[in-house]
Amino acid sequence: MSTQSKVAIVTGASRGIGAAIAQRLAHDGFTVVINYAGSAPEAEALAAEIEKAGGHAITSQADVSDAGAVARMFDAAEAAFGGVDVLVNNAGIMKLATLAESDDALFDSQIAINLKGSFNTMREASRRLRDGGRIINLSSSVVGLYQPTYAVYAASKAGVEAMTHVLTKELRGRNITVNSVAPGPIATSLFLDGKPQEVIDRLTKLAPLERLGQPEDVAGVVAMLVGPDGAWLNGQVLRPNGGVI
Repeated sequence: MSTQSKVAIVTGASRGIGAAIAQRLAHDGFTVVINYAGSAPEAEALAAEIEKAGGHAITSQADVSDAGAVARMFDAAEAAFGGVDVLVNNAGIMKLATLAESDDALFDSQIAINLKGSFNTMREASRRLRDGGRIINLSSSVVGLYQPTYAVYAASKAGVEAMTHVLTKELRGRNITVNSVAPGPIATSLFLDGKPQEVIDRLTKLAPLERLGQPEDVAGVVAMLVGPDGAWLNGQVLRPNGGVI
């Protein structure tokens, strides 16, 4: 898949892993649609940074849990660039509690964004992505680790992995690949916020490589999957986690 004149939507791309993915894809020649829900200044700053570096990027506000907003985001990308070739489903939230202490709000918010949001964007992409495109869904290595307090978050990401496998088969004949990327602990605010230092230190040592992953570690895997070297990878879950699992 040549990246020249290809268009990639990256959800939740204003910061963290999503921002690193947007920057890497722009560097590799994609025109990037930086989706955000509420962080307009950060999204605009990222787009300006990409443009300054010689890339091409626009911002697009949409709450991925809102199917209508997702459809309008694809409309805008098609109007601006003629079509969409890549979807990277990165938008997500993580709220931790034991199953007994998880209230309805914790459950509903994570399912709405992590699972329903990915469903909304995958559904739109399956209808509108140009043939030969790529869909990358961000999961998590907590699917497999199954740590206490991660039940609802892990369930939402396990659902994303299941939809990845099914959609792979449903897109037969269009040369569109669908894969999941399931990172281990990554040094972003989503992961670090609210954790005591001793917990962060313990998780840092969890991988045999004895460090937290960086957003660029994940961006590199996504770049491989959407580039020419990823053409024969389909229906897979790749786990950039330093050997955690």
